[in-house]
Amino acid sequence: MKEFFTKYKKEAALAGGLLLFLFFFLINPLGLEPQPKLVLSIAVLMISWWVLDAMPLAVVALVPLVIFPLLNISPIKETAKAYSDSIIYLFMGGFFLGIAIEKWNLHKRIALRIIKFTGTNGNNIVLGFILSTGFISMWLSNTATTMMMYPIGASVIHVIGRHADPKANIKNFSLTLMMALAYASNFGGIATIIGTPPNVAYVSHLNAHYKHGIDFINWMLLCMPLAILLLFMLYFVMVKWLYPNHLSHSAEGKLFIENELKEMGKLSRQEKRVLLVFGGTALLWITKDIINGSQKVIQLDDSLIALLGAISLFVVPSGRSKDEPDERLLEWGDTKNMAWGILLLFGGGIALAKALEDAKLIQGLGEYIAGFASSNTLVLIFMVTLISVFLSEVMSNIAQVIVMAPVMSAVADALHINPLLLGIPMTLGASCASMMPMGTPPNAIVFASGHIKLNQMIKTGFVMNIICVILITLFSWLLLPLIVPDF
Repeated sequence: MKEFFTKYKKEAALAGGLLLFLFFFLINPLGLEPQPKLVLSIAVLMISWWVLDAMPLAVVALVPLVIFPLLNISPIKETAKAYSDSIIYLFMGGFFLGIAIEKWNLHKRIALRIIKFTGTNGNNIVLGFILSTGFISMWLSNTATTMMMYPIGASVIHVIGRHADPKANIKNFSLTLMMALAYASNFGGIATIIGTPPNVAYVSHLNAHYKHGIDFINWMLLCMPLAILLLFMLYFVMVKWLYPNHLSHSAEGKLFIENELKEMGKLSRQEKRVLLVFGGTALLWITKDIINGSQKVIQLDDSLIALLGAISLFVVPSGRSKDEPDERLLEWGDTKNMAWGILLLFGGGIALAKALEDAKLIQGLGEYIAGFASSNTLVLIFMVTLISVFLSEVMSNIAQVIVMAPVMSAVADALHINPLLLGIPMTLGASCASMMPMGTPPNAIVFASGHIKLNQMIKTGFVMNIICVILITLFSWLLLPLIVPDF
């Protein structure tokens, strides 16, 4: 029987989702009216297919475009509007910036410079990778960041392992370095709106349902200090507590870093120009409110700025030498490996959330949960964060946020509290899964390296999960009302 389900896993997942759909539609356990019952059944179908990995996430996200018009839930023109929401273009712009940074190896230079600065003994190498990976993940997706840093980390492990002191624990060093890549990618991604898809999904929900949202700079004011603190806690837990490596300064490791930098040479024209576009885009994000407040002719928002930066990459010449054919910083062919499916996933999530809201299901669920919710805001934030962190171990974090965001807002509205107090910890918690390889793509990437055993990831991840729950709860409870006092 086990072999049968292993062989036909996808078919079983598809059938399981359809059975759940039929159960909610035919049995109607909640006693709903026909239209809400139908919408809930479709939501259960999509969520089960997301959780069970019946099809690629982006393909499941296309379901509303077919089912909603066929079942008269909403016409296709109305449903399709969700797939062109402005927040999708914010993330698209961030993708293009990330592709340019990767194309011209700016990410590698940043990583090597940080590692050179921190030193080459075992602890400092791990710290260097944590800081560089965390910084890059603030601007690129956590999956892309891990994929970029993985070859560098593997090379360092190979070089250090050949020339290490016999007293050093190379297994612990290799283990911590690999886990550092995944966890630092996850934690660094929470620092900015574009750092990881769940952040973008939640901001999209806010923009669609409230007059006031949270902008790029306010998100950074709250989440960047939290991300930095989590990165240093990660270093302490792995290097100082669970897996000390006793690896002293390595001349071979230092030589490897220096050789890599020497091979890269001076900052190229292309890197300088990408850095200029990237810096200009970040500066506009930070100063957007000042610019908008000082005049009324041009009004900027985060999506517009991201697209302005992205388009600039296709306009600015790369500045190659006369012997080489000139090109732009980005050519369209460079985007062939971009995660286009994530953009579809946002659209499907927005379409599903709107249908649930129109059917009054979200409002009803929020009022129901609010009836059992604690009047103590701190306890409520803690419970939301705890559930979100551990739920993300078994569920796609982007799908989780798409499903939970409207529920958290409904609960907050029913309790008459700032929806950010529940939505932000729910969103951040979804990116902090650390126990299981399937928790996040970075976890799966480094687990496949062979340096990490499952029990080691579970042990380290459980400790980091608890730390994440505590810190996210405290930051949301203490700092969020100061940064966004009125909503």
